[in-house]
Amino acid sequence: MAHIATYALALALPWAGSAQASVRCDIPMTQWQPRDAVVQLAQQNGWDVRRIKIDDGCYEIYATDADGQTFEAKIRPDTLAIIEIESDDDDERDERGDHDERGDH
Repeated sequence: MAHIATYALALALPWAGSAQASVRCDIPMTQWQPRDAVVQLAQQNGWDVRRIKIDDGCYEIYATDADGQTFEAKIRPDTLAIIEIESDDDDERDERGDHDERGDH
């Protein structure tokens, strides 16, 4: 019985990490909003778009906000809901090893 539980756990482990590794949009292309709608979404939010691409089945917008902050926004292609926004400043802090503005490491 212990061997069955160990085998089931071994099969499940590879999937557990990959599910959390990145956000995926598994939406059929027939349900996607057009690229023009993505541009309109960005304009409505006051974003200056540098690039729009598709990654992991989601739209990704590389842009600058009204305060001059650069960021990447992952967008659900069917509803154009914003899934996540990652600031380029966050990436730079992570590379330095900073965890927050208080200077904790």
